[in-house]
Amino acid sequence: MDDSAVPRTEPEYPQHWEADILLRDGGTARIRPITPADAGRLVEFYEQVSDQSKYFRFFAPYPRLSDKDVRRFTHHDFVNRVGLAVVVRDRFIATVRYDRIDHDGRPSETGTDAEVAFLVQDAHQGRGVASALLEHIAAVAQERGIRRFQAEVLPENRKMVKVFTDAGYVQRRSFADGVVHLEFDLEPTAASLAVMRAREHRAEARSVQRLLTPRSVAVIGASRRPQTVGRALLRDLLAGFAGDDRPVHAVNRAATPGTELDGVPVHRSILDIPGPVDLAVIAVPASAVPEAVAECGAHGVQGLVVVTAGYAETGPEGRDRQRALVRQARAAGMRVIGPNAFGLISTDPERPLNASLAPVLPARGGFGVFCQSGAIGVALLEAAHRRGLGISSFASVGNRADVSGNDFLQYWAEDPATDVVLLYLESFGNPRKFTRIARRLAQAKPVVVVKGARHTGSLPPGHAVPATATGLKDATVDALFQQAGVTRVETITELYDTGELLALQPLPPGDRVAVIGNSDSLGLLTHDACLSAGLRPRTPVDLTTAATGENFRVALDTALSDPGVDAVIAVAIPPIGNQGWGPGAGGRLTDPDDPELGSDDPEIAAALIDAGERARAAGKPLLLAHLALTDLPGRLRPGGIPAYPAPERAVRALAHAVHYADWRHRMAAAEETARVPELDRIDEAGARDLVEAALSTRTAIAARTQPGGARITLPDADAAALLARYGVDVSPTLPAPDEESAVRAAATLGYPVALKATAPHLRHRPDLGSVRLDLTGEPGLRRAHRELDALLGGAAQAQLVVQRLAPRGVDTVIGATVDPAVGAILSFGLAGAPAELLGDVAHRLVPATDQDVASLVREVRAAPLLFGWRGAEAVDTDALEELLLRVSRLVDDLPEVASVDLEPVVVAPHGLAILGARVRIAPLPVRSDLGPRAMSTL
Repeated sequence: MDDSAVPRTEPEYPQHWEADILLRDGGTARIRPITPADAGRLVEFYEQVSDQSKYFRFFAPYPRLSDKDVRRFTHHDFVNRVGLAVVVRDRFIATVRYDRIDHDGRPSETGTDAEVAFLVQDAHQGRGVASALLEHIAAVAQERGIRRFQAEVLPENRKMVKVFTDAGYVQRRSFADGVVHLEFDLEPTAASLAVMRAREHRAEARSVQRLLTPRSVAVIGASRRPQTVGRALLRDLLAGFAGDDRPVHAVNRAATPGTELDGVPVHRSILDIPGPVDLAVIAVPASAVPEAVAECGAHGVQGLVVVTAGYAETGPEGRDRQRALVRQARAAGMRVIGPNAFGLISTDPERPLNASLAPVLPARGGFGVFCQSGAIGVALLEAAHRRGLGISSFASVGNRADVSGNDFLQYWAEDPATDVVLLYLESFGNPRKFTRIARRLAQAKPVVVVKGARHTGSLPPGHAVPATATGLKDATVDALFQQAGVTRVETITELYDTGELLALQPLPPGDRVAVIGNSDSLGLLTHDACLSAGLRPRTPVDLTTAATGENFRVALDTALSDPGVDAVIAVAIPPIGNQGWGPGAGGRLTDPDDPELGSDDPEIAAALIDAGERARAAGKPLLLAHLALTDLPGRLRPGGIPAYPAPERAVRALAHAVHYADWRHRMAAAEETARVPELDRIDEAGARDLVEAALSTRTAIAARTQPGGARITLPDADAAALLARYGVDVSPTLPAPDEESAVRAAATLGYPVALKATAPHLRHRPDLGSVRLDLTGEPGLRRAHRELDALLGGAAQAQLVVQRLAPRGVDTVIGATVDPAVGAILSFGLAGAPAELLGDVAHRLVPATDQDVASLVREVRAAPLLFGWRGAEAVDTDALEELLLRVSRLVDDLPEVASVDLEPVVVAPHGLAILGARVRIAPLPVRSDLGPRAMSTL
């Protein structure tokens, strides 16, 4: 047969391989497959490559590509031959290609090896381009069934050798005929993931640094009208930025030649500005933004602050404009703050920047502040100013279409000027990544968060959030924060209350609190607040209202020297034992001719400042709760002692500090002792076969086309078989549609037995009378069957089953659910009302360590029932913790397992019994969090 007569179809273009990436220097680029339409780009790219780089690629002088070469390098089947390019401003700056081969190195359509080769333009070498390409081509190859790459590199091509050797894959290297031969498996390893995360961290931190430290700035949309946004931005920039070496430029399309605004010449286009512009602030109508962005890209601008509104917050058309804006900017190598942004601030004394709508540059300090709302941004800046707190950098990013809180967390982790991170979040773009980054950052610097929409779960209009993150439950958010060491607070006031304490005072070594002051009543209120917050306060020390500064000094020194005290709260009220107070004074607190009297006591302030120095030396926090002392907080500010006008506020801040310090201590200990234990009776391969078989059934295939995805509930027998592969034994049940079946089932299982309904509407509802226990013989079993048959509308409808009676114990519930946005979450609670009615359920992210499951069991409020409450016998928590580890291991090993529910799990004094289990599975997504680095494309 003549093959030419068979119509050939072009391979389908793999759109999902396209990705925006960040390079080592913070610039952006796009990776995409190479197609025949790229012939001209390929030739132009090759002409820009040096002769040495060409020699390294082809092992011989290769000055130009022939037509045959161009066709070979642009025509791919996207299976056995794949080429990817890195594109900036619609031009190739690097390429990579793999060709599938067999074990003998010949072209193949079935082999699991491939030859891989790179070429990077000399001007872009050293930017991390090849490393990013390697991550993406490896992911593509794995998707196409390739398991190993082979590469041949000349020894003098040290940069390329380093790309391969630094990637973290398992490698084998040999040298023959003057060529280094490398082979490496593509399966991600702990080392390769660590390398990928470290590169991601450096690139994202550098991209934010470039935004905060521009050498020159242009305001596009600066107007002659003083009240306009563009003019306000120009004035704010000029207040702290301008200089001979850091120029500010104004751009207005309608400007006439020679126009100046606030002493700055106005250009009609950014292209008319002589010299480079690093940052452009755009304040023009949405319809004019694409042209402005195009000109910024042509001029080599590195970053944009888009204040303009009219994007995703306005509806679907606006969201399309927003996506187009981000694509356009990234294609030109630029990052975007916004759109609909309030702006960007840096208080670096060497390079201050106020590219925001804030009229005044905040004071310099150690707080890094991020928010999504402009209104909240104003409130955060005002609160910091009112409290005398300084800021290192600030970002209010509006719709957060590109630069996000995760990027700033990466930057603040490296910024020596930032001591505490404060966040106001209304949504998550990538919760799983947030957890990973915040956990690393919180081990060195406190991260304090206000999370809006806590109860409603509503998503503010315009936020770039994947569909998987829109329904994020608040309990999931709490688990995410808790495991990442993030301190969650309720209000902006509490945000700064907590942040100020964490910034100014040492972390408390424990939860034992001394309360000392000149008011017995205020001391008691503080004591009660400590108890409510879970702290352990001592009986308050009342110095009486006549206390002097010396009395405070002695009492505070005593408390700080006491090894049984971890923190000290001083309480103070105005002195009232003077001639200005009393009936004879007309009830006045102070004499009208002495306005300072009663508002403060300088001696008490001096005593507190002296004690603050001793507190820092002792590693114990000291804070003040006061009433009506308007001047005292200002006196204490130079001494770094936080003061709160209500005891509840002081105690809440201290409680947050105690919990954060405890998390830091546990994390440090976990690095030495926490582990994921090796468990017996684990058959991962057998379990994987069961899952693959279940996903290939006709029912599972049909479910994939249904709305809401393809989660398939396994039949009870299949669920039990899958769980058994991980040593999780479900107590067997046998159907009892009639009395005789029930009797035979009991004979098989052995008495005593239980008879229960398993129909969905009756499952786990013993309150409806759907369970009969302690059936020790046939007569009792028959009687129970007749009762349930009559009560529940028939044995068949109730789906009655017989199960061997479990030993007496505490009923618990264990679950593991894969949240598409966060990952797998392990849950534990006591069955029935505690979990269902009161929400008394604790959560941990998977994989869980032995310490994670131990704390999980003890975290629920009903945990005392497991440990011998009111004289009862304690149950086997060791067996319970092992079961939690097995469930964690199962969902971690098998990402197709979407959820596991074990209920009830009866934990007895010796051992446990699993009486019910449900498992749901789903096909894997195309990409996962283990994939190559890529920027969000929402």
